[in-house]
Amino acid sequence: MPRRPVYEQVIDDVTASIRSGALRPGDKLPSIVELCAQYGASATPIRYALRILDERGWIETHQGKGSFVAATPPA
Repeated sequence: MPRRPVYEQVIDDVTASIRSGALRPGDKLPSIVELCAQYGASATPIRYALRILDERGWIETHQGKGSFVAATPPA
């Protein structure tokens, strides 16, 4: 079975953590450097995953501050 792309794993893990309540609205996500280490990936797929999560309304990204769970993430 082929491995799924890292960005899909990040998206799935973050959305699952938000749905389960492990990550709550306003919580800060790990930094890009921390996520790179966690997933053994370069920054490119991590940034891509965060951009998709932001576009879908799961997180809010603030330049220089980081990424946070959206105040009202999708149901």
